[in-house]
Amino acid sequence: MVCQPRKDLVIYFVKTQYSLLSFVDHTISLAPSGPYSSSVTSTVLNHVGHPARRAMLRHYLMCPPTYFDVVYSINPWMDPGGHVDRVLAVRQWSALVDTYRSTGHRVDLLEPVPGLPDMVYAANGATVVDGRTLPARFANPQREAEAAIHEAWHRRNGIFYGGGEVHPAVAVNEAEGDFAVLSSRILGGYGFRTTLEAHRELATLTGREVISLELVDPRLFHLDLALAVLDDERDHIAYYPDAFSERSRRLLGELFPDALLASELDAYAFGLNAVSDGLHVFVPAGARPLHDGLAAAGYWPISIDLSELIKGGGSVKCCTQQIRPTRRASESRLQRDVGEEHQTRRHQIRRTGASS
Repeated sequence: MVCQPRKDLVIYFVKTQYSLLSFVDHTISLAPSGPYSSSVTSTVLNHVGHPARRAMLRHYLMCPPTYFDVVYSINPWMDPGGHVDRVLAVRQWSALVDTYRSTGHRVDLLEPVPGLPDMVYAANGATVVDGRTLPARFANPQREAEAAIHEAWHRRNGIFYGGGEVHPAVAVNEAEGDFAVLSSRILGGYGFRTTLEAHRELATLTGREVISLELVDPRLFHLDLALAVLDDERDHIAYYPDAFSERSRRLLGELFPDALLASELDAYAFGLNAVSDGLHVFVPAGARPLHDGLAAAGYWPISIDLSELIKGGGSVKCCTQQIRPTRRASESRLQRDVGEEHQTRRHQIRRTGASS
């Protein structure tokens, strides 16, 4: 075994049955916007035999947990009599935001509103596909006011991602809590919150097929607690079979024979409430078996501790709304990013030449 230590990175090369197997274990030190220190630990496991994983730049909308609290109960995880450490919640959330940004992703922020303690779960506010936005229509009155805030944000900012088409919701839907977007199709959860009528509504808006999946475990009341999209180009997913009805389990098995199957431990640790850019998978810290499975499949799992926010029934994905731009806007952004990278490299070369 060869070990070459550095302050921020340690690489171990190990002889195994694979032609190449490498373990990379490093800690990323972060400086969140608040006055709190934080760190995120990630582990990589790569070996020959899996498709090459590729990270794609993402655009996320999030909301600080400034007013986060558990003052009512609208899901089995919420206990109004329990203690919430808001300072810790902000610290943990800030670490997630900084981790996204450190891997190249854009994060825009909603302004939190007093009296709306669940605004931190931004994924429930709207679904954006190809620049078209379907705002939420919440099942519970405690969160109704959040929908208008998300709708207003997308009407103001849609021009920046090639959007602007915001379709007011008619049927009850809790956005990305129950909608998982693939390369050309959308998976839709129903049974507890989002209705089948909302699936048809999103299909009409986006022109995409919505595949309806019935949820049966009250503790996994949203699709994003039972299933995670790992690669939205190859349609690779992970899911917990027992969260779904028998018919939906059969359908998932037929459509996704290469899916990663999560355990009950993974699911109840919010492991499937993860976010992936195609390479990096930002996964809740308690789901160790899933973490190892992701690494074995060639992904780069990054463990995120959101233990305080789990008290409200959500974790990484619940906090993260993905804005999927129109193809034209996406290509323009890619060209801009590449241009900025080339310009930075030219400046570096000039500085190097001037100092030599």
